[in-house]
Amino acid sequence: MALRYRITKRANNIGNKEHNYILQAVNTGTIDLDLLSDYISSECTLTSVDVKAVLIALGKKLDFFLKDGKIVDLGDVGKFKMGFKGTAAAKPEILSVKKNIQKFHINYQPSLKLKRQLKGHIDVYKEKKK
Repeated sequence: MALRYRITKRANNIGNKEHNYILQAVNTGTIDLDLLSDYISSECTLTSVDVKAVLIALGKKLDFFLKDGKIVDLGDVGKFKMGFKGTAAAKPEILSVKKNIQKFHINYQPSLKLKRQLKGHIDVYKEKKK
């Protein structure tokens, strides 16, 4: 298995404004819950329905605990935590949740195992032109 890439032309907004070229990762599709459940069930004694039920429950509990301010540690998968983007104010008494929090997001931190894999070599190949 390898990660596909393509060469992409990008505008340069800094300096001489000449175009640059970058290597860009290309996704090869989406794995949905049903297919993921089938793959996992083929490697264990659980049926795909059982696996799907666990994954759905995981999603619901992830939502519940993140909204409660918990960090959810999924071992080799990594950690998830809730965060938000906000604006500053000149005085603390001016701050309000309604005015100063702009949007919420989820932070993901890969496990040490995944981080080490990312520092190592990952096979890549160039996308074929159509």
